[in-house]
Amino acid sequence: LWSFQISAGHFPRACASSKNLMAKECCPPWMGDGSPCGQLSGRGSCQDILLSNAPSGPQFPFKGVDDHELWPSVFYNRTCQCSGNFMGFNCGNCKFGFGGPNCTEKRLSIRRNIYDLSVSEKNRFFSYLTLSKHTISPDYVIPTATYGQMNNGSTPMFNDISIYDLFVWMHYYVSRDTLLGGSEIWRDIDFAHEAPGFLPWHRLFLLLWEQEIQELTGDENFTIPYWDWRDAESCDICTDDYLGGHHPENPNLLSPASFFSSWQIICSRSEEYNSRQVLCDGTPEGPLLRNPGNHDKAKTPRLPSSADVEFCLSLTQYETGSMDRNSNFSFRNTLEGFASPLTGIADSSQSSMHNALHIYMNGTMSQVQGSANDPIFLLHHAFVDSIFEQWLRRHRPLLEAYPEANAPIGHNRDSYMVPFIPLYRNGDFFISSKNLGYDYSYLQESDAGFYRNYIEPYLDQASRIWPWL
Repeated sequence: LWSFQISAGHFPRACASSKNLMAKECCPPWMGDGSPCGQLSGRGSCQDILLSNAPSGPQFPFKGVDDHELWPSVFYNRTCQCSGNFMGFNCGNCKFGFGGPNCTEKRLSIRRNIYDLSVSEKNRFFSYLTLSKHTISPDYVIPTATYGQMNNGSTPMFNDISIYDLFVWMHYYVSRDTLLGGSEIWRDIDFAHEAPGFLPWHRLFLLLWEQEIQELTGDENFTIPYWDWRDAESCDICTDDYLGGHHPENPNLLSPASFFSSWQIICSRSEEYNSRQVLCDGTPEGPLLRNPGNHDKAKTPRLPSSADVEFCLSLTQYETGSMDRNSNFSFRNTLEGFASPLTGIADSSQSSMHNALHIYMNGTMSQVQGSANDPIFLLHHAFVDSIFEQWLRRHRPLLEAYPEANAPIGHNRDSYMVPFIPLYRNGDFFISSKNLGYDYSYLQESDAGFYRNYIEPYLDQASRIWPWL
């Protein structure tokens, strides 16, 4: 496992030294030929980062106070730029949808409904989750302090972390508040939520997580299952056979018979970090909490329906207006859950669609920064991504439909997504999942239905006309 070159993540271990941080360069050698970025093999080269200069919206009124800004320039201004189908912090991996020793083999993997998995497939998935939770990431570390607290890189402060918790930490880090010094905090900032980047960011997050598990286990066919929660009346996956039932003595805990009852969560104490002006350092903070259905029903009266999803899909504009939680008739804002799935009008008093599932779980999933601790997060976001995919296929938007400028900070089309190294732009994932090497089982079925209902009759008619012609 230690010889694998994994391409997901945040800070490559090889770039966490004072030398790299002070030189602001992250161009590790590829083990295949020993050259930076695999340059000798034509895989890539070390290049200056080209940052977008498109203006951001007015939501964040500061400049130069947050490590997220103009990512990743606070830490690095030179990284590997990979060629062809190569990818990764050292160009040692293949782009999504490609495989083989030279990344020339096209691949398409299928994400399936968790209820369509056999018992052995389901248990294998849970075993992979557990293995990732208890395996230290060989290639990535997490910073435990800001760049300024590291004396501008001269005093590196990093911790090891497990592969699963690396992704929990990334979801925390991308949504954490800005530390302004003293007791000052700026909360109205998030590089993965409440703005256009919400769907592309989580799409990349799931792809990288999937790739990590494939590398860890050697199972190149592994995909994240999804939970189709349309019209659910309760958390039907919250049983010990699936994601964990209630503890008999404490409804906020998972049943002792669950796969996940012994899991420890991280990055769940945002107010404590803010008051101390520190970052989450990956220290265990207690058991996974979940009490589905015992939430604020005034804010979230029900789980999303099929009609809600269909209304979202009918919205023709990806993003509108202020491009934040106040956007009306925005597909992104309605699917995220800040606008009504009945009208498309922003409504701060309600949490619907994607947000409704987080609120409904009434525990670890209900805190934005720590929500990825709960493995339900993965299944939930896989289904949200499938709705995004349906929208892309139905409306076939041009790349220009994703805003180039004036979105909240970090959400413009050409902004690099926090906190990923290697670098990816928001607009890179505003494309069909098939171009990224994956599909959803239920969307394949609908494609077949489209062919059967719309294409076949024309072909049949043409076959009868052709002899006459």
